[in-house]
Amino acid sequence: MSLTLYALDGCPYCEKVHDALDAAGIDYETEWVEAMHSERNEVKRVSGQRGVPVLVDDDHGVTMAESEKILQYVERTLA
Repeated sequence: MSLTLYALDGCPYCEKVHDALDAAGIDYETEWVEAMHSERNEVKRVSGQRGVPVLVDDDHGVTMAESEKILQYVERTLA
């Protein structure tokens, strides 16, 4: 499985996603992003926006933002 989570250290929404992935026993990589939105070029490149969290699932060809949507995806598709 090839999952990447773009996250900001200390972000409560990112923490929720981390916790859900860990609880489900899902392997993933975390790409820590800069605090300044203007410096989140990698997030912008993969998702079209600079907010986090962003989950990229290469196996399913899915890229998504918004923690609640990501949590639903983890529960319905990955867990």
